[in-house]
Amino acid sequence: STAAQHHFSKWAEKPEFVFALAYKIIRDFVDSMDEILQPIVDKANLIGYSCREEWISGMVIALSTYLVKEIFPKQIELLQESSSSSDAGSTAYQARVSWLSLVDLMISFDKRIQDLILSTGLLLTAKDGDSWQRISVLCVFCDRPDWLQLWAEIEREESLNKLQPAMDLEKNWSTRIQGTMLEYDSDDYKSPVITSAVHQTLSLLIDRARPIPSITLRAEFIRMSAAPIISEFLGYMLRRCQEAEGLTALADDNAVLKVSQSINAARYFESTLTEWCEDVFFLEMENLPVNGEGGCIFQQEINHLKEFRVEWADKISTVILRGFDARSWDYLKTKRQWLEKSEGPAVSRTFIESLDYMQGQLSKLQGGLNTVDFVTVWRSVASGVDQLLFAGICTSGIKISGNGVERLQGDLSVLFAIFSSWCLRPEGFFPRLSEGLRLLKIDEQQLKDGAFTDKNWLREYGIRHLTAADTEKIIKNRVYDA
Repeated sequence: STAAQHHFSKWAEKPEFVFALAYKIIRDFVDSMDEILQPIVDKANLIGYSCREEWISGMVIALSTYLVKEIFPKQIELLQESSSSSDAGSTAYQARVSWLSLVDLMISFDKRIQDLILSTGLLLTAKDGDSWQRISVLCVFCDRPDWLQLWAEIEREESLNKLQPAMDLEKNWSTRIQGTMLEYDSDDYKSPVITSAVHQTLSLLIDRARPIPSITLRAEFIRMSAAPIISEFLGYMLRRCQEAEGLTALADDNAVLKVSQSINAARYFESTLTEWCEDVFFLEMENLPVNGEGGCIFQQEINHLKEFRVEWADKISTVILRGFDARSWDYLKTKRQWLEKSEGPAVSRTFIESLDYMQGQLSKLQGGLNTVDFVTVWRSVASGVDQLLFAGICTSGIKISGNGVERLQGDLSVLFAIFSSWCLRPEGFFPRLSEGLRLLKIDEQQLKDGAFTDKNWLREYGIRHLTAADTEKIIKNRVYDA
């Protein structure tokens, strides 16, 4: 191996020739190890000793030593010079390309060496520990974590430089991925095309980490290279949503669509990262110091993506409720309607207009938002409408006659019909209104003095979501015909 380093020095400026020469030497003599030396070792009863593996590891260590002493220092120097050069942009790019090309050579060399060992039936142990490092030139990063960090930073910068133009292209957000992408059904997520580019970038970075002969260093590399890509993408989505909110307060359909696209992308990556974390490759990295509190290596990013989704889905719900509230003002302030007999169908025209707005907004949203988050939004809207109408009609002191009860029942039947498109029993998502109507429909003879505040009486009539105070207000505001 010492003699080999002399030959390596002839190709200091051509690392690819150094790797080719090292592999040729190893391959040319490996059969001799099996045919000549191994029988002697076996005769001496040295159990578990492989001449082939020792020969290969010796040459790999020699090559690694040469890389540490001669090749990497020049690469570092080249990177440092590029940062101070007058033509920093071009020189820095060339320096990064040179570094990545060297890493490519190392990864390729390791794979060929592993194939050489496996060709004789020898089994390789797990990709960690001294035995693996002895047959991997990537072991140079085990002793130089600063070089590993530099490698991860270069990979990250190059990936971001390639992703940025794709993220800036609006077409990549407005166009959805058709069919199935990898193991996920992108139709369910309604994921924009940009997620395909980010997914591919993350996969490539993770593949770069796989040959590193240390679980801890693999985890550190992924945290330094892939994790910031996710954070950068999330930051980009946040800026898109904030821009849409700032321009129109999400009152415009295009603004809501823009936010929906980002929510879909976040949902897709949250599911993707969760799925990845169940893979053995990532399970090995759990509870390492690099993960902070332990668990999945991407747990922090998963949490941030979920927080982003929940926050902006809630904002969409709030916008719809705000619009519904504004359009329901006349309906809620017209108190006489609850005492008068209606002519024609017992349905309030002003209320129909409010429902039409809400239904239109939810229908548009259903077309643009992924299924799971759409369910969250419409349930949130239903809960908000339930609170708004219950407070505005049932507990606001409005007097309600029998005709008013019929009107309210007609209005609520239309409301429930809208939500029946998304659930089988819509009245269950309006518990206050449903129980308030149930109380209003109770016959006067069934009301005993003070009995409606008794828990057993409330339970008998199916009142589970209203307080005794709410029940008392509703009963006292009920006007019965003489």
